[in-house]
Amino acid sequence: MIQDIAPSRLINRFERGEPSRQSAVMCFREKALLLSYDKTRRALVFPSYAEFPADTEAVYLYRVDDREFFLVPDDAPVPDGYVFKDMRAIRRLPLAKNTEIFAAYSAFHLWKWYGASRYCGCCGGRTEQDTAERAMYCPACGNKIYPRINPAVIIGVTNGEKLLLTKYRTGFAHNALVAGFTEFGETLEQTVEREVMEEVGLRVKNIRYYKSQPWGVAADILAGFFCQVDGDDTIRMDASELKYAEWVRREDIVLQPNDYSLTNEMMRLFKENKVKE
Repeated sequence: MIQDIAPSRLINRFERGEPSRQSAVMCFREKALLLSYDKTRRALVFPSYAEFPADTEAVYLYRVDDREFFLVPDDAPVPDGYVFKDMRAIRRLPLAKNTEIFAAYSAFHLWKWYGASRYCGCCGGRTEQDTAERAMYCPACGNKIYPRINPAVIIGVTNGEKLLLTKYRTGFAHNALVAGFTEFGETLEQTVEREVMEEVGLRVKNIRYYKSQPWGVAADILAGFFCQVDGDDTIRMDASELKYAEWVRREDIVLQPNDYSLTNEMMRLFKENKVKE
């Protein structure tokens, strides 16, 4: 999955400090990230701080191993050799490892949060960066705003030798699983039951947690579950959200074009007959 970057490691604790000349720089414009693509190494290349004017404002993000990453404003001058590439286009690039794309998704998560947290939701005052933790602080009323993380579930519904596959009405074009966000007051397991009923009209049983995944491009934390159809397996698809929902035999499952997502890993496990009932 996208967060599988071993032996590298994302170090996401909050730190204060100034960028060095070698620090990696993340710069976004309208959901596009400034970078270049090295075809030989099949790697994303981010500019270093030395390639920007010395007085460029920079906000610390995180470290990957010993390399620091900083965020600069979207109006910073663009160094030669780099272009802004849409996040979806980045996902389609052939990459030798996940380190750079996971760094890009994590930076996108924080960039969206910083942009949405410039003003206090309680009093409307201008916020400032907190000096002790990763938070935006309102000096007028004392409110603190922390990075938004949306809990959601990915659901592999099984029916003997078949898995329930879906395709979204808009957006992502490849096979997917039933998925949805957790509502207030419900457990993750209740989210599984509700989302399956809402999207395909099925009851489920034997709900088992599988694995979780951060998905920074949408600020999500995804929790994967497998479960079995309970009783009638007639699909009643919500056509406003899905354009396809069918029971598919394991040998006929077509996987997504890359291994970044929890959804694809769960589909592959079922296809390879590695899901225990």
